[in-house]
Amino acid sequence: MSGVEQVTRRRWWWALALIAAAQFMVIMDTSIIGVALPRIQSDLGFSQENLSWVFNAYVVAFGGLLLLGGRLSDLLGARRMFATGWLVLLVGSAVAGAAGEVWVELAGRALQGAGAALIAPSALTLLMMLFGGEPKELGKALALYGAAAPAGGTAGVFLGGVITEYLSWPWVFYINIPIAVIALAAIPALMPAGAAQRGSTDLLGAVTVTAGLAVAVYAIVRAPEAGWGSVETIVALIVALALLGTFLVVQAKRREPLVRLGIFRTPNLGAANLAQLLLGGAWIPMWFFLNLYLQQVLGLGAFASGSALLPMTTIIMVLMVAVAPRLTARFGAKPMVVTGLAVLAAGLGWLALVRPDGNYWVDVLPASLMAATGMALAFIPSLGTAISSARPEEGGLASGIVNTSYQIGSALGLAAMAAVAASFADLTDGISAAFIGATGIAVLGALLAAATLRGARSASVDRESVTV
Repeated sequence: MSGVEQVTRRRWWWALALIAAAQFMVIMDTSIIGVALPRIQSDLGFSQENLSWVFNAYVVAFGGLLLLGGRLSDLLGARRMFATGWLVLLVGSAVAGAAGEVWVELAGRALQGAGAALIAPSALTLLMMLFGGEPKELGKALALYGAAAPAGGTAGVFLGGVITEYLSWPWVFYINIPIAVIALAAIPALMPAGAAQRGSTDLLGAVTVTAGLAVAVYAIVRAPEAGWGSVETIVALIVALALLGTFLVVQAKRREPLVRLGIFRTPNLGAANLAQLLLGGAWIPMWFFLNLYLQQVLGLGAFASGSALLPMTTIIMVLMVAVAPRLTARFGAKPMVVTGLAVLAAGLGWLALVRPDGNYWVDVLPASLMAATGMALAFIPSLGTAISSARPEEGGLASGIVNTSYQIGSALGLAAMAAVAASFADLTDGISAAFIGATGIAVLGALLAAATLRGARSASVDRESVTV
């Protein structure tokens, strides 16, 4: 290998570190505010009913704008949108941290979500641009990228507790600012420029899909409080379906649509996205209710609860980086996704046995490590399949779709399990029921992956027959 090649490859891995940091940050921002919510409520005057929107404003903006972010990444260039996303995240973090009123706080959180929606798909596109031509290197890169997501989720809980306890709640937002500044300074030197494409942004499609997804997420996250059969929930779901139906009609008629509907005829792309949706629908409720069990049932503090989740994060990162890529190369993506979801379901079923007088070492640690093992085995092959199945020029779109699948699955799964838990008077019984529900989601994911994912050989043959 020549000196120039060594320098180039070294730059690639520094670029990957920044891409992984981006994934870490956008996921961390969903969880870091959890421990700080009571103090935010006290200082800004949130009602108990509206407090959840400190979390929801981020999720709605993130999930609703991901497809637009993916399309803009393809049209305007992944590096440009990656930098724009960091800038928007920086501004949103400053607004959220400095907020003195409820509406300013929610606006800041929504801006953070919009920045994340630009960062996430462009980051995956940049990863594919850097490593797509090297299958072995791509596996390692996807493993590091994938490990950053659960690490960010758990680190958010841990850091949120530390920051809230030893500093003050605005710093759960301000922590993003110096990281964003470093990222913006490093992007020109590390990231490939790429070529922007000609085309339109399909504003009508962007508005209808973003509004449809946002209203759908709103309906689901509000349903546990408003009631699944309430007029508010039913009307919101009808509006969401109408908007998404309009989006599909627009996409079918547009010459340059936001989403080329034919992309879903690509072998394995739809199946892999379905696996990601159900993986998020099972994993995020587990993380949420496990943290609730540690703090409100076992009585652990914020710092101790975050520390209790570190073994789970560690095993996910080790398996994603060192084990999952090798197993996927040997056995293929389908067996790994099916096995991973099945192991996740087993771990969730074990967690459903939690007791009011339980013990961390007996009731939590072994089951959480089993669930984490399943997550690590399923995440990388389903993510890689979803992205690599698309055309190279549609990398941003594929990235936006798979990120949307995981985020929407997470929001729907968490909202549904929260409704299940709320139907029980006893807290531990409700948490156990939520784990059982998440187990069902993981089992469904394993069964559907077994039925819909195809082997590499059949997928490659079918791809040749896909018409545009």
